[in-house]
Amino acid sequence: MAHRCPCGCPDVLRTEPRLPDGTPFPTTFYVTCPRLSGAISTLESSGMMREMTDRLGRDPALAEAYLAAHRDYLHRRGELGEVAEIEGISAGGMPTRVKCLHVLVGHSLAVGPGVNPLGDEAREALGHWWKAGPCVPRAESHGELQSEPRSTGRAEPLNEASSQTTSHTNSQRGVR
Repeated sequence: MAHRCPCGCPDVLRTEPRLPDGTPFPTTFYVTCPRLSGAISTLESSGMMREMTDRLGRDPALAEAYLAAHRDYLHRRGELGEVAEIEGISAGGMPTRVKCLHVLVGHSLAVGPGVNPLGDEAREALGHWWKAGPCVPRAESHGELQSEPRSTGRAEPLNEASSQTTSHTNSQRGVR
């Protein structure tokens, strides 16, 4: 798990770069929360990706920061394993365009602010998707939730030790 929502549920998973059947899978930070995913889809349908891509072509500082985010994404995926078929390819359109805000927001939530400028921007535009409480009933969470979910009122990345923890079931599915 790469990030836990302030409601207490996991909302971003860190996935292996190769699926159990051998298929390369470039999406390292996978958004799992239904509310978060829906809110990101709303941003995508608003034209935000096109506007961000246009800005990348006009703003050299933004383009450089986005290139650094691409490199960070590749580095973090490389920590999980190398996959020659997707070497140098990150996700979400990085480093030259924006094609998936889910990837950028997942990256931003997992690693914290200041790494992916467009992920941070989209994250800020989302507002507080968690305000209504957990999307997943406790009975379906299989013990993932604490008895009393902590909420700081902010979505924060997990500490390094927490994000490295892998359950047996998730590791069988290629999910960390």
